[in-house]
Amino acid sequence: MPDGLVPKVRIQHQDFDIAAEIASLTQDRTDIGAVVTFSGLCRDEKGTLSALELEHYPGMAEAEIKRIAAEALTRWPLQGLTVIHRHGKIRPGENIVLVVTASTHRQAAFEAADFLMDYLKSRAPFWKKEHRADGSEGGWVDAKDTDANAARRWPSSE
Repeated sequence: MPDGLVPKVRIQHQDFDIAAEIASLTQDRTDIGAVVTFSGLCRDEKGTLSALELEHYPGMAEAEIKRIAAEALTRWPLQGLTVIHRHGKIRPGENIVLVVTASTHRQAAFEAADFLMDYLKSRAPFWKKEHRADGSEGGWVDAKDTDANAARRWPSSE
């Protein structure tokens, strides 16, 4: 990875504090001129959803996210990178995912965050199951073609 920068990647059950994550990445750093964050929340789905349950294969999910984070570091001149993805039952309005990119200039931070989210939405090994507000079985959520199409914008760097 460039200049020994190691991305912070966490998969966790507990919620995260966006401001604290930004502060952790930027504290005492005068080389950072731009920070871009993306936080994904659980949607209510028009009142039909009581929770979204996210499952992952421990070890594999972290390794895959670390791999794509390392790729982002080769594509853009970043000074910092954090990716946090939650698992377990997440209620509407709660945080699911956080991507924080830091760079000298804004374009690299924006593009890297966009790249990472396209990857997380289309290829990260997470499975989502809906729990309905009426108590009925919601089933597993299928991947969306729009997410796969968005990820195709980024040609392989290999």
